[in-house]
Amino acid sequence: MMKRLTWFVSGAAAGIAGASVAKKKVKAVASEISPANVAKKTTNRVREAMHEGKRAMKAKEAELRARLDGRATTLADTLDDGDTVLVDGQPVAAGQVIVLKQVRDEHEAAARRRRA
Repeated sequence: MMKRLTWFVSGAAAGIAGASVAKKKVKAVASEISPANVAKKTTNRVREAMHEGKRAMKAKEAELRARLDGRATTLADTLDDGDTVLVDGQPVAAGQVIVLKQVRDEHEAAARRRRA
């Protein structure tokens, strides 16, 4: 009889704890998807997208003006925050593809060295 009572009390305690955790999660999700929060998140995303679009527009305009003027363009010319992008001490040209690390080739070379 004592074992049954212990299991019953343990189950009831687990049920109450689980219900309270579930209630907290439901309240958190409900407040997160409330109309006010959804509107706030949407407004922030639209604002970020507009900012990113303006920044890309300014960068493209600077690149096109540089091409029109006959100047050599670099990625540093198109950045509006003044940061210079350098790879091995050299500025990166606009549209240039850079391979930063060739991991597969290094692994293959190391495997060849181990086999030899």
